[in-house]
Amino acid sequence: MIIAGLGLLLGTLFGSGLMEVARKGIFHPEYFSYSEIVTLFLTVMIGDILLLNKFNSWGMPTSTTVSIVFGLLGAAMGMGVIKVYQSGLGIDTLATYINTAKVLSIVIGILGSVLVAFFLGALIQYITRIFFTFEYDLKPKYWSSILGAIAITAITHFMMVKGLKGSEIPSIVTLRDYISTHTTLFIAFALSFWFLVMQFALIFKVNIFKLVVLIGTFSLAMAFAGNDLVNFIGVPIAALSSYDLFQAG
Repeated sequence: MIIAGLGLLLGTLFGSGLMEVARKGIFHPEYFSYSEIVTLFLTVMIGDILLLNKFNSWGMPTSTTVSIVFGLLGAAMGMGVIKVYQSGLGIDTLATYINTAKVLSIVIGILGSVLVAFFLGALIQYITRIFFTFEYDLKPKYWSSILGAIAITAITHFMMVKGLKGSEIPSIVTLRDYISTHTTLFIAFALSFWFLVMQFALIFKVNIFKLVVLIGTFSLAMAFAGNDLVNFIGVPIAALSSYDLFQAG
């Protein structure tokens, strides 16, 4: 819980820019009035709260990204239908209000990521089990240190590149850009460093797999905070942003 809590805190510090999906990623805000925009955002907020609460109470898997994207899409289409009906235009003009290209890319990205994660996860699990399932106590210790170093290097690269991509802190931006342009050097250094750490862990009889799970938990919590929490607050923040723009105008 402590490790996950630290990951959440770090993720909230580095999560930014994702509310652009709520602001103009799904629909074209320039075609709506201020009252329509506020109604649209309020609808999405209430719908998502009810949906996520009910799904969680049933123990069903949920995704804030999916609920936010399709909530915005449904609300924008609903408001678009009302506007088309009031203006007397044809239903074919409904597509004017929706950012169809962006919606399509987001949906393809969601479905593609699920498929890739499933098959790659199954493959890695299969390979790992070949090494460690049978006669575990007789396996050479260096196998656990090698695979542990590879796993933590992959997690470290994920956290440093993907996890920090939304940060606007100058030092973090510089570090992220350096890692992105020197990926091979970073991976080689990280792999060597974590392999040495794994060797020391073996000397002090630390369970390497528990260490991998803890670091994985930290990165997962960081990703959750940087993505899901930002998604969830993106809609009310976008509504507040629209209010500020309305006041300024």
